[in-house]
Amino acid sequence: MTRSFCSVPVSRDEAGMSMLARLVYRALAWKERRRVRREQHPPSHAPLSLQGELAPHLDSGRRGENLAYWYLRRSGYIVIARNRRPRSDSGELDMVGWDGPVLAFVEVKTRSSTLAGPPELAVSAGQRKRIIHSAQLFMMKLRRKDISYRFDIVSVLWMPGTGFELRLIKDAFKTPAD
Repeated sequence: MTRSFCSVPVSRDEAGMSMLARLVYRALAWKERRRVRREQHPPSHAPLSLQGELAPHLDSGRRGENLAYWYLRRSGYIVIARNRRPRSDSGELDMVGWDGPVLAFVEVKTRSSTLAGPPELAVSAGQRKRIIHSAQLFMMKLRRKDISYRFDIVSVLWMPGTGFELRLIKDAFKTPAD
C-alpha cells in the first residue's frame, strides 16, 4: 500500500494556532489520503460518474483551495475573504488574509502533474496583472493608506498514488511600481 504524504509536516508550531484550524486541516489531509487509496483500488461496483459532479479540474481546484485555506489558517493567517471578485469583474482574489501586520493576497494554484512545471509557474503575467488590479480595488474599499501588503502563492500538487504537496510562497510577485 502506498502511503500519501503532505510536504507540510505537523509540528510544534501548531501550538499557536486554533484547535479548529488544526483539526480541520488534519481531517482534510486524512480525507485526501483516503481518496488516493480509493483511486488506486476503486470498488468494482463504483459508478463511472455521478450527475452533479464538478468537472475533474474544477473539483481538484476546489479541493486545493480548501486545503490551502486551512493550511493558511494553520500557519497563522487570518483569512478575511475568499474568491473575491470585484464589480468590474476584472479578476478574482482567491484569498485575502492578514499574516501578522501584512495583508496578503493569496493565489492558489492546483495541478495534478508537473508536466508543465510546478503549479506556481501557472500564474502568468496577465493573471498577475489582474490580481494586482483586483487587490488595488480591494484596498481602496478598505480606505486605509498605511497597509503593508504582498502577493503570495499557495502551490498545491496532487500526486497520483501518493497524495498532495502544499507549498506557500510568500511575496511571490510584486506590483510593477515595486
